[in-house]
Amino acid sequence: MAEFGLIDRIRARAAQVRDDVVLGIGDDAALLQPPPGMQLVVSMDTLNDGVHFPAGTGAALVGWKALAVNLSDLAAMGAEPAWCTLSLSLPDGDPAWVDGFLDGFLALAAEHRVALVGGDTTRGPLSVSIAVHGLVDPGRALRRDGARVGDAVWVSGGLGAAAAALAQWRGGGAVDQDLRERLDRPCPRVRLGRALAGVATACIDVSDGLLADLGHVCAASGVGAVLDLDALPGAGRLRAHFDADAVRRLQATGGDDYELCFTLPAGADAVALAAAGAAATGIEVTRIGTVVAGQGVQALDRDGRPWRPASAGHDHFA
Repeated sequence: MAEFGLIDRIRARAAQVRDDVVLGIGDDAALLQPPPGMQLVVSMDTLNDGVHFPAGTGAALVGWKALAVNLSDLAAMGAEPAWCTLSLSLPDGDPAWVDGFLDGFLALAAEHRVALVGGDTTRGPLSVSIAVHGLVDPGRALRRDGARVGDAVWVSGGLGAAAAALAQWRGGGAVDQDLRERLDRPCPRVRLGRALAGVATACIDVSDGLLADLGHVCAASGVGAVLDLDALPGAGRLRAHFDADAVRRLQATGGDDYELCFTLPAGADAVALAAAGAAATGIEVTRIGTVVAGQGVQALDRDGRPWRPASAGHDHFA
């Protein structure tokens, strides 16, 4: 199918779901009407075939994940998703692939009332770039630079499943389907991020690996952190396939979890508020460490000995 035929196909399926879209797909740019007094939160991610998803991944799963990883960034800021743009690079104009992609993409968009308002299509290696826009009340955005000495470090959900599935796929053996589901269909913790706004002192989503991402929080906040490796949630489902050291490595450095890692003041009130927010969203949260004076993240084993992996997380150019 020719380029403009693909665009028309996308526009026909991406019916507007928000009244604040004045003009959507079809012009040189979109016209949007942000609510008075709100701040705009903007993020963008690119997913490439064979890098961010295994070659041969179904089109619907690519569509879901491409939007999910972007919504995860909004979740880490405590923002409410609103609009997005989509840039598709495709080897050919395959309408069946585009329809499958939209099945996954639009299913997640509908869940979070995200309107697709524009973008671009081009010929090239399979690649998906999405820019998302969200809204947050002034002064309530979650940031990386607010962690303070004495804060507790928490994480949502479980860690390591997506990295475990990727390791199995790369190894050429059988892939546990429950683990693969976490790799292909991450769940952006948007509702939890909204619940943490005004409660958490800092927040980040775990995309490149827990140690690497928490390290970004520490660097921005001018603090250090100590993690209890045995407190990391989700290890049980990995032990059937990996030895103890591999489980630690997958959980602490594997990435692709898209869970929220956040810090809370040590007082019971903050913990109670966070627990109430987590309960309201149906997402478990676990305390995994403490913010300390110093720099960087130190991970300790059950005997209190430092554990130092070869890498703290994923680096595209390492």
